[in-house]
Amino acid sequence: MSSVDKSSDSPPPYSNARMPPSGFRIPLTNTSTFPTAQFTKNPPCYDADGNSPVFIGSAIFPNSVHPCKIAPDLNPPCRVPYGGTEVEHQGRFDLLPFDPETMEFVPTSLGRIPHGRRPVEGGYEENGAKLYHAMSWIRGTRVPGKTGVHLGGCNIAFGCEEHVITRGYEILCWRL
Repeated sequence: MSSVDKSSDSPPPYSNARMPPSGFRIPLTNTSTFPTAQFTKNPPCYDADGNSPVFIGSAIFPNSVHPCKIAPDLNPPCRVPYGGTEVEHQGRFDLLPFDPETMEFVPTSLGRIPHGRRPVEGGYEENGAKLYHAMSWIRGTRVPGKTGVHLGGCNIAFGCEEHVITRGYEILCWRL
């Protein structure tokens, strides 16, 4: 996974065609100061209250990296869909600033990668299977999660549970 020091003032100079698979990342922990609006001005969604921003990121585990949601108003802010529950991640996680000029959420189902599209890599399983950032709706709230061909759908953490959505979710891709 690509990451940079959070004190950096600007993202690396990549064109869209040469953007690294995982994109520009800001490494954080539960005790980090949340990044400035320069990197968080475009939250891809809001929590169930409709006001609290929710961001996309990747949670770093000893043998894997999982796409996650980052909700600065929650404690801890990093939440991962895993093992049927919403895991409150206590370790390092990387914030992926959402850039609508270079990224877009593309409709998909059943773990498929849309034809001709290049998804933003969000991590990998212990066995090396790739994981991608995904987004789905649950109970009227748009929630970031993870997807992969091997998952057959989108897994999201919401309400202390892991929810699996097989149809009608979105995968984060680089814009064409």
